[in-house]
Amino acid sequence: MEKREYRRNAIVMIYLAACAVNGTVPDAEKLQGYDLWQLFEVCQAHILTACAAYALESAGIHDPQFTQAKEKAIRKNILLDAERGKIFARLEQAQIWYMPLKGAILKDWYPKLGMRQMSDNDILYDFSRRSDVQQIMSEFGFELKAAREVVDEYQKEPVYNYEMHGELFMKYQVGAMADYYCGVRDRLLKDAQNAYGYHFTAEDFYLFMLAHEYKHFKLSGTGVRSLLDTYIFLRKFSDTLDWDYIHAECEKLGIAEYEQNNRVLSMKLFARKKLTEEEKHLLNYHIFSGTYGNRETGLENRFRAHGSGSKLRYVLYRFFPPYESLKTSVPWVAKSDLLIPAAWAYRLMKAPFISGKKLINEFRFLKQQ
Repeated sequence: MEKREYRRNAIVMIYLAACAVNGTVPDAEKLQGYDLWQLFEVCQAHILTACAAYALESAGIHDPQFTQAKEKAIRKNILLDAERGKIFARLEQAQIWYMPLKGAILKDWYPKLGMRQMSDNDILYDFSRRSDVQQIMSEFGFELKAAREVVDEYQKEPVYNYEMHGELFMKYQVGAMADYYCGVRDRLLKDAQNAYGYHFTAEDFYLFMLAHEYKHFKLSGTGVRSLLDTYIFLRKFSDTLDWDYIHAECEKLGIAEYEQNNRVLSMKLFARKKLTEEEKHLLNYHIFSGTYGNRETGLENRFRAHGSGSKLRYVLYRFFPPYESLKTSVPWVAKSDLLIPAAWAYRLMKAPFISGKKLINEFRFLKQQ
């Protein structure tokens, strides 16, 4: 889809999402002349299809692809909730502390079931019990798809995707945030209704939500749904939050400016208020990033962060990544610093076979710089 057409459809998507979460019926005249297939494509990229479907249906527009996406989102939310309940019951039995993260909580603050689509469930837990949790997940029929430094990814048919986290951030991605959230259990509150479940205060939930989105924002971009999540949260909690605490902690995290810009844009965007030129520019970054960012944005951000505008510096970084980054792609390097040269060589040898297409795209990107 041509870039201008993509943005045009994204603006309609935002309008529909605003109508859905605010309980208003879209003006059918504003939807005239739009190709529903193109609109669907953009909504899928931002995982806002079910949200748009609710709005379209309220205006009397029943499109099969939107309706099917909404029904799938409802079914997946129900199934993920039921399975998560079983997992938590088993963690309770094994006396392993745990806490559901972000989306699993946020979805319940949206007006209707399935409106906040879920791709997976993230759970923080006692990482000293990693082997026990791996056994528990295996008992439930989950396949361990990836075991990284502090997170394990599990899948089970038909729609079950869970990420079990020992830490909230990996240091190679966002060092300051990883340090801030190291030992996070000390700032968690104990659930009243169980023995081993925990949760954030509202303020700390907001801070983690921001920090998580900022990670994506800096690495490869983050989509419109992150703005809608912020709007939903602030609409529910804004008047009761300790803003002095939030501002102070944002300074520690290095996201004070991001928090302000993100908050203002979110509240104006879904309240249908006029944006400044700077806010429009920021919105475009979200629109063209998709839900979890895209490769082009990621390459541009990585080139600026690790190459400082120098192709040579960037190539050296990619060929010889620092130790913290190296551990995520070559876990056995953690056994000894003496293995670092071997790990660099291993990455170079396996790269063409595992990510050849990505390498070609990266070389093309560098030629254009």
